[in-house]
Amino acid sequence: MRISRRSSIMSAASLALAAPAVAQGAWRPTRPVRLIVPWLAGTSSDVPLRVMAEIASRQLGQPVVVENRTGATGTIGPQMMAQEPRGDGHMIGQIPVTAFRIPAMVSRPPFNPLTDFTYIIHMSGFLFGVVVRADSPWQTWEQFLEHARRNPGRVTYGTPGVGSTLHIGMERIGQHYGIQFEHVPFRGGNDTTQALLSRQIDSVADSTGWAPQVEDGSFRLLVQWGAERTPRFRDVRTLRETGFDMVSDSPWGIAGPRGMEPAVVQALHDALRVALHDPATVAALGRFDMPVRYMNSEDYANFARRLNEEETATVRRMGLRMD
Repeated sequence: MRISRRSSIMSAASLALAAPAVAQGAWRPTRPVRLIVPWLAGTSSDVPLRVMAEIASRQLGQPVVVENRTGATGTIGPQMMAQEPRGDGHMIGQIPVTAFRIPAMVSRPPFNPLTDFTYIIHMSGFLFGVVVRADSPWQTWEQFLEHARRNPGRVTYGTPGVGSTLHIGMERIGQHYGIQFEHVPFRGGNDTTQALLSRQIDSVADSTGWAPQVEDGSFRLLVQWGAERTPRFRDVRTLRETGFDMVSDSPWGIAGPRGMEPAVVQALHDALRVALHDPATVAALGRFDMPVRYMNSEDYANFARRLNEEETATVRRMGLRMD
């Protein structure tokens, strides 16, 4: 069969587009890459990362396998990486903002966020908000705050854990308005949702794992914590709009153990960058109102240093301790 020159060129171009993004001759994993997700399966962190893992697998030529290792307010995963003796690229994981906060809240930190990780790529942040049951007596954020003010220590709120961004945020709100809330920590968003549905708690402060219940009318979103209103909940005000100047979105990215070789970091970064910008990932992030916030390895490492300073200062200013 005779093949035209035009067909040959088109076939070559198609193969080039289908080829992995990792450059020829670059580092490639020799076995499956473990991606540690420090939250429950099905949560707003887990779902997009599973999509990214599948896409990155195609780029790297080895499976990227998600492992959910929950506990300690999202810091079990980072602890695992800090203890990993081989920074060879076969273990990576999500770094939640609590990894910069919890070490400042304990007398014996489980890791040092400045020296125990190799920062690979920054990816996104969260939309946070406070929800109550739709049949609760609180129609507005102000009504909720006023009831809590009149009933100190009796209004409960659930979060993903002690020291989480949601816990810190609610304590800041309480300090600002002179309110004493009762904090009830859980392992993740699925648990807080079920606790609110079953009336175990009065409210939930969390990322948008609660969105389906808000949309189906089971929950009422009282306020959101972003810099501006999200398109999906455009009728709900931000904290700034209610008179309290606080924005909280808990930025996160992917890192590995300390001492990773530059070529390994570059290959993982390139594969994860392709995965992050893939339409399937953008859609998965959008499902939880999470924007793409890409930073390369160097910029992410610099950002991590600034974030560590800010979180440590906040913990010390508020006098927050876990031991």
